[in-house]
Amino acid sequence: MKVVILAGGFGTRLSEYTAVIPKPMLKVGEKPMIEHIMDIYSKFGFNDFYLALGYKAEIVKDYFYKYQTLNSDFKVNLRNGDIIPYHGHSPNWSVSLIDTGIDTMTGGRIRRLKEYIDDGTFLLTYGDAVCDLNISELIDFHKSHGKLVTVTGVRPTARFGELKISEKNMVTSFIEKPQLKEGWVNGGFFVMEPKFIEYISNDSTILEKDPLERAAKDSQLMAYLHEGFWHCVDTKRDKDTLDALIKSGVKPW
Repeated sequence: MKVVILAGGFGTRLSEYTAVIPKPMLKVGEKPMIEHIMDIYSKFGFNDFYLALGYKAEIVKDYFYKYQTLNSDFKVNLRNGDIIPYHGHSPNWSVSLIDTGIDTMTGGRIRRLKEYIDDGTFLLTYGDAVCDLNISELIDFHKSHGKLVTVTGVRPTARFGELKISEKNMVTSFIEKPQLKEGWVNGGFFVMEPKFIEYISNDSTILEKDPLERAAKDSQLMAYLHEGFWHCVDTKRDKDTLDALIKSGVKPW
C-alpha cells in the first residue's frame, strides 16, 4: 500500500526555521521530521512513499538523492566518481519525490498525484506530526466499514494548564497541560480510496474544507479514534518537546 506525505506547505508558524528549509525537513533529534514519520509507517511494513512537494522542493529532493552518503561513512574513488558506503542507515524504502506546485493547496497536491496513487487504497498524512498509532489496526478499521475515507481522530495535549473553578472562584483542580478530554481533532494519518480524489476540484482545493466536508455529508468519512501519543510540530516549543523526549530516551512514536 502506498504512503502519501503532504510535504509542500510554507510552514509560516515556524518561520525561524522554514525561511531556510521546508517544514518536513526540520530536524528533530538527529534526523528530519519527515524521516520520523516514514519510520512510523515502515514499522508496519509500508515502505513505498510518495512525497507531495512544493515549497523548497529541491531541498527534500537533494536530501533523499544523497541519502546514503549523508547517512553513511563512505569512500570515493576520485578516478571514476564511484562511492562505496561503509556503515550507515539504509532503510528499505522507495521514495517518489513529486513537485506538486509551490502554491498548491493540500487537496490539490493529492489530485496532482492521481496518476501515481489511483490503483488502490492508499495512506496519507501530513509532514509535521508523529504518533504511536497502530497503522495495521487503522487499515483494518478502514476495510471494515467500506467508506471512502478514514481519518484518525486524536486528543492533543492542551497548551496551557487546565483549571476547574467553583462558583466562588475557588480552584478545585489544577492539571498542567493535560490531554484534552472533550472533542477530537484531525490528527492526519488517513486511509483513502482512489475514488475520493473525485471530490477534489483543482489546485486551490483545501483537503480539510470542501472534499472532507462533502465526504462527511455523503456518509463516506469515518473516524478511527486514537487515544495514545500524538504530537504536531507547529511551533518551536513543539519541536523542543520532541527533542527533549528523544534526549531523555523516551520516544513514544
